[in-house]
Amino acid sequence: MSDNPSSPILLFDSGVGGLTVYDALRKVLPQAPVIYAADLAGLPYGTKTEAQIAARVAGLLGRMAERWQPRLACIACNTASTIALGMVRDVLEIPVVGTVPAIKPAAALTQTGTIGLVGTEATIRQAYVDDLEAQFAAGKRLLRVAAPGLVQAAEAKLRGRPVDPALIADVHDRLAAMAGPDQIDTLVLACTHFPLLADELAAAFGNEVRQVDGADGIARRIAHLLEGQGFAATGPDRFVVTGPLAGAEGLEEALAARGFGVAEAF
Repeated sequence: MSDNPSSPILLFDSGVGGLTVYDALRKVLPQAPVIYAADLAGLPYGTKTEAQIAARVAGLLGRMAERWQPRLACIACNTASTIALGMVRDVLEIPVVGTVPAIKPAAALTQTGTIGLVGTEATIRQAYVDDLEAQFAAGKRLLRVAAPGLVQAAEAKLRGRPVDPALIADVHDRLAAMAGPDQIDTLVLACTHFPLLADELAAAFGNEVRQVDGADGIARRIAHLLEGQGFAATGPDRFVVTGPLAGAEGLEEALAARGFGVAEAF
């Protein structure tokens, strides 16, 4: 337990997707100081090997924890969590919260029993996802598609650039082809970037298809683990990027709206 009220929560993601977790966290822990670390130099994770992702994420989080002494770290990235969570927990001596595809809540919500899951290539092939499906979605159809293009689309959207409708249509069409005559009524957004595209996905899939992501659940988990701790922010929350600072160009409005200071380089 942290006895330093200015000790931050470290939120880590490959890019800006984890801001969906940050937004949820702000609702339950409005006073907590946060450092958001975006590994823009490593983006995208979905196309990397498991070994590359595990080594990169564990190495970066080790160095970041040493520098900032956070009270808790959250890997706000499904790909990194499903691959590197165990390794990171071995490296850090603080609580580490991961992000897993929201298969359990989706299975509880579906009426038709047919669920679509959209993630990165690396996420959808993990045994971790097989285990979640076996545990929570037995007797249901879970149809997985990789949509790496949506990560870049979400990154672009937050920078004020338009989203290519063909990318969204492609995801819809591939899932519809897999479902056949069965009606998908629930869509698991198995990447923290994807809720940033909720409007575009609703336009393609229809408002009757419920989109499920893990952000609120993660925020509740963090709040539970930090229950009873004191918080005292010493200034605005910090947004830190790996690689050239130019990678954060275009995010100024999105960051200012959330109360972050100017982007910094790690």
